[in-house]
Amino acid sequence: MSGRARLTLAAFGATLTASAALLPLVKPATWIFTAAILLGLQSVVGTATRRVPLARPLTIAAQAAVTLLVLTVVFAHEQAILFVLPGPDVFAAFGTLFEAGVNDVGTYAIPAPNTPGIRLLLITGVAVIGLMVDALAVTFRNAAPAGLPLLALYSVAAGLSGGGAGGLFFLLAAGGYLLLLLAEGRDRLSQWGRVFGGAQRSGRPGSAAGEGGPAFAPVRTGRRIGAVALGIALVVPLALPGLDGGFLGGSGGDEGSGGKGGTISAVNPLVSLQNDLRQPEDREVLRYRTNAGYTGNLYLRLVALDQFDGTAWKSSVRPIKDVPEELPWPDGLSQDVRATEVTTNFVASPAYEQKWLPMPYPASKVSISGNWRYEPVGRMLVGDGQDTRGARYSVTSLDVRPTGEQLAAAPAAPDRLRREYTRVPATLPDEVRSTALDVTRGARNDYERAVKLQDWFAEDGGFRYQVNVDSGTGVQAITRFLKAKQGFCIHFSFSMAAMARSLGIPARVAVGFMPGTPQPDGSVSVGIRDAHAWPELYFEGAGWTRFEPTPSRGTTPDYTRQQSSGGAATPSAQPSASASTAPSVAPSASESCPPQQRRLGECGQDPAAAGASEDGGGWFDWRSLRWVLLVLLVLCVPLLPLLWRTQVRSRRLGPAGDPVGRVLAVWEEINDTAWDHGVVPDESQTPRRTAARMVRLGELPPDAADAVHRVARAVEEALYAPRPRPTTGLTEAAQVIRGGFWASASRTNRLRALFAPRSASRAVWAARERWSATRAGLRTRTAPLVRALTRNPS
Repeated sequence: MSGRARLTLAAFGATLTASAALLPLVKPATWIFTAAILLGLQSVVGTATRRVPLARPLTIAAQAAVTLLVLTVVFAHEQAILFVLPGPDVFAAFGTLFEAGVNDVGTYAIPAPNTPGIRLLLITGVAVIGLMVDALAVTFRNAAPAGLPLLALYSVAAGLSGGGAGGLFFLLAAGGYLLLLLAEGRDRLSQWGRVFGGAQRSGRPGSAAGEGGPAFAPVRTGRRIGAVALGIALVVPLALPGLDGGFLGGSGGDEGSGGKGGTISAVNPLVSLQNDLRQPEDREVLRYRTNAGYTGNLYLRLVALDQFDGTAWKSSVRPIKDVPEELPWPDGLSQDVRATEVTTNFVASPAYEQKWLPMPYPASKVSISGNWRYEPVGRMLVGDGQDTRGARYSVTSLDVRPTGEQLAAAPAAPDRLRREYTRVPATLPDEVRSTALDVTRGARNDYERAVKLQDWFAEDGGFRYQVNVDSGTGVQAITRFLKAKQGFCIHFSFSMAAMARSLGIPARVAVGFMPGTPQPDGSVSVGIRDAHAWPELYFEGAGWTRFEPTPSRGTTPDYTRQQSSGGAATPSAQPSASASTAPSVAPSASESCPPQQRRLGECGQDPAAAGASEDGGGWFDWRSLRWVLLVLLVLCVPLLPLLWRTQVRSRRLGPAGDPVGRVLAVWEEINDTAWDHGVVPDESQTPRRTAARMVRLGELPPDAADAVHRVARAVEEALYAPRPRPTTGLTEAAQVIRGGFWASASRTNRLRALFAPRSASRAVWAARERWSATRAGLRTRTAPLVRALTRNPS
């Protein structure tokens, strides 16, 4: 294979491996096959035009023209001239598809559906990168700059997937680029000719004194340098502070004892909330069983956003620590407020990837395997390199049920908490506070103000739930929302929390899921469209308390219902259709036992929702199977030389009908065994001299040395005797010789002989000879046609 052809294949492979990082973005990822075919056509056209040869700009232009033709056939053949040639209508169709693709990217969460617009964006992007890589590496023969478009392709994939383009995809992309550099280095080296090695063009070991090794020393050195460079690129970011990525820092103190420290940084989880609500199908993310008598209040909380800087609501940077066996008692929760302990068992979908763990609030105990950390202020669990895919866990939580009287009589919050959670930006428009004052006019305490705000958003203010609204999170978005009076849960929760803070009520925003939908088997299914945001307001004695200002979503808490003249809450109205009203399969915990005693285990065994559905949601899907097969393939690749060598040894030492052929096959196996252990074959030597050389260089013990000489005599007899006599014990002799080499070799040479046998080069030589024979046969068969065309060009 010529150097230019090798470079072309390497450029094709490098682009395709870098494109693999885009696979997690779209489901199903069938677009990669179209992209691979298009890249292959680019490579073929480039090879053909460079053989003509054409000027370099014309080569690139020809590849671009073929790319346009393929895109036309795939995406706009109905608008094309003769279904192939692009015209004005084709470019108009491309514009429409590109616009639809951009809109789809902003609409759908990852993995997005494989819409025509998204497919066009992906395939066109890969084709452009492939054209750039081929032009730089092959047409202009400068492979190093080709890493920039490859890096851009991988960076876009990693940025959009939020880390979904992980280590495997990085290894694929880096490996493809490394092979491209090695191919270019080999091509440059070949232009200087073979400095060493004489006539041994194939590099096989032979009779020359150099054994063929020096000819390939630069290639081996280049491979080693490349492998070391790739290893450094993987290891150094792990060792340097600040390059570990994600939202978990590696530094920081630990407020708890006996665990790692760290912080949880301000990452906004609302980027995908609107996309989740816009999903075309309600995919299941969780399934659970609970012993709660009523699941309508069982909101599953991911994270609390407690910092509002005027631009967005964020989660503060706070210390995290190991998950304690028992979580602390919730801040501000009094023993006088009724609280029932509830146990819930969860099974997360294998397709649901989230670093925050969905839990009922407030949780008092969490049982989950993996590397999870605990943030005490928000009572959140975050994964340290861990996510929720396929997770099974159990949460014991408190169903806190304050009365309206208790909330109305709540004393002022502690000064520290009030200062932090009533802070509003200076840019907050005056109309937000003035509207809050107007809505809550006549309220006698913070509780009544909070209920008036909730009812104004949910019922009295004329607001309408609409998910197809810009999801801005700053002060301007709040102003627009108050005027337009339409939005979704983000707008309602953010606006109520901001208005509550402007009135001096401590407030924050929680993000998570609504309770979900009961299933016939007694479990509850939570879908992606159950994603939700709601405000939490602090009342001393009850702690952080949920409110529901979003109309037609979730359930309104009992303690916010219309108050009677006596101040007590009226019976709860019926929950909305989205809430679960089905009783659970297990009774709720006894409410006669005080919550603190229940937490300490002094009330006996609580009937948990044991056996969280083994079949609920399921943990296995075809995506998991594909990943398992891919991992097995990656693990098996290093074992291919071992498997090939074992198969060849079994064939050579197996039974054979021809006595002469059997002797020669065993002798060839012995020579390859010696080669695997560092004794390079010398085909110029006689069998007897070869045996002596093998014994000397291999430092064989006496029994193995005798076996080598015995087989060598059998080989001489098989080659030169008029009637060779059958020889027995050849297989046993080969095994003794192999054992002798193994015993005299060092540990490194043993591992090399086992997993990377030098004699595996014969497979490469055989493939190269078959390819050469195939090419020669094609030339022979096509020569008459070429001569005929040359004589008669018309």
